[in-house]
Formats: sequence, structure tokens, C-alpha cells
Amino acid sequence: MWEREWVSQKNVETLKYRFDGPEDAPVLVIGPSLGTTWHMWDRQMPELAQHWRVFRYDLPGHGGAPAHPATGIGDLADRLLATLDSLGVQRFGYAGCSIGGAIGTELALRHPDRVASLALVAASPRFGSADEFRQRGVIVRTNGLEPMARTAPEAWFTPGFVAAQPAIVEWAVQMVRTTDPGCYIAACEALAAFDIRTELGRITVPTLVLVGAEDQVTGPAEARTLVAGIPDARLALVPGASHLAPVEQPGAVTDLLLTHFSTAWQDTLGPIPVPPAVPALSVHFAPVAEIAPAAVVPEATAAAGQDRYERGIKVRREVLGDAHVDGALAASDAFTEDFEDLLTRYTWGEVWNREGLDRRTRSCVTLTALVASGRLESLAADTRAALRNGLTPDEIKEVLLQSAVYCGMPAAGAAFAIARGVIQEVTRPPA
Repeated sequence: MWEREWVSQKNVETLKYRFDGPEDAPVLVIGPSLGTTWHMWDRQMPELAQHWRVFRYDLPGHGGAPAHPATGIGDLADRLLATLDSLGVQRFGYAGCSIGGAIGTELALRHPDRVASLALVAASPRFGSADEFRQRGVIVRTNGLEPMARTAPEAWFTPGFVAAQPAIVEWAVQMVRTTDPGCYIAACEALAAFDIRTELGRITVPTLVLVGAEDQVTGPAEARTLVAGIPDARLALVPGASHLAPVEQPGAVTDLLLTHFSTAWQDTLGPIPVPPAVPALSVHFAPVAEIAPAAVVPEATAAAGQDRYERGIKVRREVLGDAHVDGALAASDAFTEDFEDLLTRYTWGEVWNREGLDRRTRSCVTLTALVASGRLESLAADTRAALRNGLTPDEIKEVLLQSAVYCGMPAAGAAFAIARGVIQEVTRPPA
């Protein structure tokens, strides 16, 4: 066994890692879950390291790894590849749990020539809703990681295991407590943006989808979605296990991984051709009939407008949340739909998309402008947005104090009452 952290050769952050197993064996890469370290796989190592050179890594800010927050799942995949490249590892098997599984699917989609075989543990093509993970980030930013640590046992393990194995449960909770909060929040943001439901058919490597039968986080339903979408996928349901099945049922998980990687791993040392990015059509299609002349709209202008709307709806959802945006769109009718389109394209697709100010600063400006104009009917939604954009309650307080001096005490006093109610609701730790 040896472990080390490498400095990137290509301006890409690399990851803290360790090796176990024979130096001349094929490489098996294993990825952790959010809030855990490579030690979540300790109970698989005695068996796996007999057959493979097992490479384990820690997520940024986890397990003492350097706290360089990632910008997304793709960024984590790039960091992992940069680390493997620095070691001369080209082709490998990959197993990952939860966010570690998301990284594995990203590798299989973008670098199918590198991944020989894939195992997805407690994974999903989309992890809950974006709102859930951004809300988790708000709670951590306000209260630290203690609320996440306190609720980890019920999310990760079955009640019977929690009662029977308190020492292991406490060890798992300590992994959360020692995680860097900024990196944890960044990982939540990465999971909020992750959605490969329409891309599953492009994963071409042999895939094992392994899930605890009692997993309430990414359970059998999500596993079956993966199996239905990935052409060469098999489902393994582990009884008596929840989200961290490798910890809770180590023997069953080890046996399944041994079987999968021993039988599905083919041509592990030689390269395989990378499939073309866009497959050629086997049949040429032509329109059957032309119903009416197309509207005279310059193609580039129409495309630009559509792109602006798509950018806008994405940013609008990220800032205000799916529930708020869905409610606004559902309430729209023939009279207001053009206004909703204008709002989405120009407020969110243009101004909120500009690079001159970050979203935290834009939230400060927005809150101040609402107080100054007396438009407090929007303050609750924009206070929620400010929290999602990374402002802390103390920073929102400072914005409102500044507004009180320059915009007037009565408006600021009303704003404080509204913001306090929102902050108490949104930042309340889970019970």
C-alpha cells in the first residue's frame, strides 16, 4: 500500500489517492460517496487487492484532501483522469458509490476508451432534485456540517445496523464532521446539476448496478432506471442494506464486485476505439409534404432567442428553485405568457448570465433594490435566492442594515421581518 498526492501537469487539480494490491495487476479505480473517504471501501480491500491493483481516491476536502472545491461532476472526472495520467494508468475498471458512481458514468460517457468495466453502487442518473441539494448547501453554509453528520446514520444505514453497530456508525459520522464545508457544498451543487437520464444509452461498457434493498436515498427505483437505460447493465439488489451497502453488507458487495469485474472485464490492457461523437444515419430522411411556408425569421436570430430562453430558464431554476419557477409557469396563461418569456430571456438569460458580477453580488444588489423601491412582495423569493447563491444570514443582515441607512428605516424594517421568517424556515436543520 502507498498513498500520495500529485501536482497536475496540465493546470488541472489532481486528487489524493492510494494504491493497494500487486503492482503488475490491472487497475481497478474505486470512488467514494459524498461525505465519506476512501476508507468506506476498507472491508472490500482484502479480497479485491488479491486480484487488482486497487486505486482509491478522496473527494476534495474529504479525509484531509486539499480543499479545492470542484465545479461539477465533469471537473471531478477531469481531476481523476489527470491523476491517473500522472501515474501512467490508461485503462481501468471503475466502481463508485453515489457521487462516485456519477463520476464513473461521466468517465464512461466521455472516455469510453479508458473504462473497461463499470460498477455503480447506490447511484442514479439524477440524484433527487436540484432544489434538495441546493437546500442542503444552504443548511451547511449556515449551520456547518453537524446537521448532515447527525442525519447521516438514518440516510446511510438500516435501523437494525445502527442499533447493532454503534462504533461503525460513529466512525461514519466522523467522516462527515471532518469534511471541508466548502467542498461539501460544491459537491452538492455538482449533484444538483447532474442529470444524464437522456444519455444512458451512450454508456457502452459492461455495467453492474448495485443497490441496497432498503436504500431510501438512491433506491431500487433509481437502480432500475439505470439498468433500463444502459444497454449492457445488470441489477444486483443487496438485502439488508441501505445507502452505504459496502459498509453495511461488505461480504455481499465484495462477492458481487469480484464476479462482475472477473467476468465482464475484457481487453483490459489494450486500447479500444473511441466511438464517433455523432453516429451516422443509416437512412436519409426527407419531408413528406410542406404544409405551409415557414415564417420569415432569420435563422440565427431565432436560434439566438431560443438559446437565450434555455440559458434563462436554467439560471432562473438554479437561483429561485424548481418549485418557484414551476409555480410561476403553471400560473401563466395566454395573457401573461409573453411576459414570462420576456422575463426568462432578458432578466435571467441576459442580465443574470453576464460575467461582470457573480451571483452573490447580484443578490446583494437585488435585495437592496427591492428595499429601495418598496417592492417587498418579491423579497421572500429573493431572500431564498440569496441563500441559494451563497450569502449567509449574517451577510443578508448586513445588506439590509446598509439599505436601512440609504433607503429608509420603514422599508428596511419590513424587509427584516420578511427576511427573518424566510431564513428561519430555510436554514432550519433537519429534525
